[in-house]
Amino acid sequence: MSERSVTWVVIAAMNEEAVIANVVIEVKRDGWSVVVVDDGSRDATAARARTAGAVVLRHSINLGQGAALQTGIDYAVAHSAELVVTFDADGQHRVSDISRLVAALVEDRADFALGSRFLGHAPNLPPLRRAMLQAATAFTRLTTGLQVTDTHNGLRAMTRRGAGAIRLRQNRMAHASEFLSQIAASGLAYVERPVTIEYTAYSLAKGQNMRDAVLVLLDLFARRLYR
Repeated sequence: MSERSVTWVVIAAMNEEAVIANVVIEVKRDGWSVVVVDDGSRDATAARARTAGAVVLRHSINLGQGAALQTGIDYAVAHSAELVVTFDADGQHRVSDISRLVAALVEDRADFALGSRFLGHAPNLPPLRRAMLQAATAFTRLTTGLQVTDTHNGLRAMTRRGAGAIRLRQNRMAHASEFLSQIAASGLAYVERPVTIEYTAYSLAKGQNMRDAVLVLLDLFARRLYR
């Protein structure tokens, strides 16, 4: 049985009508099954994803990226996925990196394979955004004990067992830190692999600014203190 036949790629999307069809087409062309979770979009995201060949689930209101990913992960597990990959909707990720992460799960007998742009490549990454990501990574290493090199990278793969240890409740940037906290709490094996994140004018315009990122990190730190 091939890995592609037991893998679902989960894409959370909100107002991505400009790019979602191309993202879905590229992932499906490489042989992967795709579920897109439309998180309260006000445009044609759902219709374009469905036309491109994805299974489409819809949140009637915007619940946040963490909730959308959790909906997709739950769907994949319920539909017999042995492996689950999360993939961004904005065109930043390379489809070729999916097989790299899936292979790492098998080769290293890990339950999570995490993409790292700092082990790989991040063309056109703005210096301020680089500093933000490095601060977030340092915070995550300090609070979780995971020796990761990249934190807020939406390209990840996990086994069915790994997926069972994930229950995302945070949204926006915070869900990525929550994901890593839950990996640490699970005690399951993880590995990192180099990936490429393509920064375009479109993806940068959709990104989070420094102020929002600092507020998220402060919120996560406060939650950890008063747990």
